[in-house]
Amino acid sequence: MNQLRQEWLSNTRNDLLAGLVVALALIPEAIAFSIIAGVDPKVGLYASFCIAFVSAFMGGRPGMISAATGAMALLMVVLVKTHGLQYLLGATILTGLLQILAGWLHLGTLMRFVSRSVITGFVNALAILIFMAQLPELINVSWVVYAMTAAGLGIIYLFPLLTKSIPSPLVTIVVLTAVAIGFGLDIRTVGDMGELPDSLPVFLFPDMPLNWETLTIIFPVSATMAVVGLLESMMTASIVDDLTDTPSDKNRECVGQGLSNIFSGFMGGMAGCAMIGQSVINVKSGGRGRLSTLTAGVLLLIMVVFLGDWVARIPMAALVAVMIMVSIGTFNWASIRNLGTNPKSSSVVMLATVVVVVATHDLAKGVLVGVLLSGFFFAHKVGRVLHVSSQADADGTARAYTITGQVFFASSERFVNAFDYREVIDAVRIDVSQAHFWDVTAVSALDKVVTKFRREGTDVEVIGLNEASATLIDRFGTHDKGDAAPASAH
Repeated sequence: MNQLRQEWLSNTRNDLLAGLVVALALIPEAIAFSIIAGVDPKVGLYASFCIAFVSAFMGGRPGMISAATGAMALLMVVLVKTHGLQYLLGATILTGLLQILAGWLHLGTLMRFVSRSVITGFVNALAILIFMAQLPELINVSWVVYAMTAAGLGIIYLFPLLTKSIPSPLVTIVVLTAVAIGFGLDIRTVGDMGELPDSLPVFLFPDMPLNWETLTIIFPVSATMAVVGLLESMMTASIVDDLTDTPSDKNRECVGQGLSNIFSGFMGGMAGCAMIGQSVINVKSGGRGRLSTLTAGVLLLIMVVFLGDWVARIPMAALVAVMIMVSIGTFNWASIRNLGTNPKSSSVVMLATVVVVVATHDLAKGVLVGVLLSGFFFAHKVGRVLHVSSQADADGTARAYTITGQVFFASSERFVNAFDYREVIDAVRIDVSQAHFWDVTAVSALDKVVTKFRREGTDVEVIGLNEASATLIDRFGTHDKGDAAPASAH
C-alpha cells in the first residue's frame, strides 16, 4: 500500500501539471509520426493515449512517458504501404505479445551489458535528433516565428526565477497561444499538422485473415518493432533512473510495454514505446509518479476530441521552443568536456554511438555498434591482463610456470606463446591456481601447450585448476585429463 501511495499520490500537484505539459507536446508529435507511418493522424493520437494509459498502470518505470514514436513509425512504412492499416494493427498486437514474452524471459536484465558510454552516446544522439526534428519548423519561415520561438525559450528559462510552482513549458504554451490568437499572427499551428479526431477510440479486431501467410507478413515487422521498442524503452528508463535517482523494474517495463501495444492495436492505434524527449519534459516539469503518465494520456484524448478547436490553435513555435529546451537539457554536455580525460575507448564508444544514430536515424543500430565496440575494447583490455612467469629448478631439469589472469578467446594466443617449448628439460609444471579458463578457446589453448611440450619429450603437469575451469577442461579438453587435477587435489 505504501508503494502504491508513493507511486501515485506522493507528488500529485506536480504530476498533474507535468502531465498537462506532456499532453500538449505529445499532440503534434503523434500527428507527425502518423504521417511518417503513412496512416491517419488519429492512429498516432489514439496510440499515444492507449500506450500512456496502460503503461501508467503496468509499466516498471514511474514517471516515464510512453506513446507513439518516430523510431517505431519508420519501421511501419513498408507494411502500411504494401498491406494497409489493418495489417499494421495486427503487427502492433503481435509486437505486444513478443514484448510480454521478453519480459517473462527476463530479457530486461540484459541492460547491464550496455555500458555507460553507450547510454551517454544514445542520449547525445537523441538530443541531436530532437533538435534536428525542429528545423523544418524554423526554415523558410517569417521573422515572427523566430521571435515567438525566442520568446518561448526566454519564458522557459527565465520564468523559474520568479516561481517554480507552475512548469515554465506550460506557461510558454499558454502565453504564446494567447499572443498568437490575440494578435492574429499568421504562423503555423497544431491544426496545420493534420485533422484532429472528433470521436473516442473503439475496440476493434484487425480485419485480416488469421493464417500462416498473414503471420509471415507481419512477424518480421513485429519482431523488429518489439526489439527497437524495448531497446528504446530500456534506455529511456535508465536515463529517467539517473534523472530522478530512483530504480525501475526493467522486466516489468517489458511486460507493460507489451500490454500497452496490445491495447493500442485493438483500439485502432499503432505500436509505440517510451519517449525520451517527453520523459525529460515530464521530469523537468516536476513529474515523478505514475499519475503524470496517466494524466498525459487522458488529457491528450480529452483535448483532441473535446477541445480540438482550441488545441489546433496552439502555435508550433511554442512547442518547438519546448522541444529545443528538451534537446539542450537532454544532451550530456559534460561528455564533451571529458573527451580528453576519459579513457580513449570510452570516448570512441560514445562518439561511434552518436555518429551511427544520427547518420541512420536508427537508435537500435547505434546502440548495437556501441555495445559491440564496448565488448571489443573490454575483451582487448582484459586479454592483456595475463601474466606468465617461470622459474627453473636448481638442477635445470624442470621448469615451473605460474599463470596469473584470465584465459579466454582474446588472451589465448598470448597464453600459448608465453612458453619456451624448445628448452631442453625433463618436466614442466604449469600452476594455474591464479588463473581462470573461460571458454572452449582457452581449453584448446591449454591442449595446444600440453601437446607441444609432449612432442618435445617433456612431461607436463597442470596444477591448481579451480573447479569451474576443471569442469570445462574435463568436458572439452583433449589432453590427458589426469594431469589437470583441481586445486583441491594438490
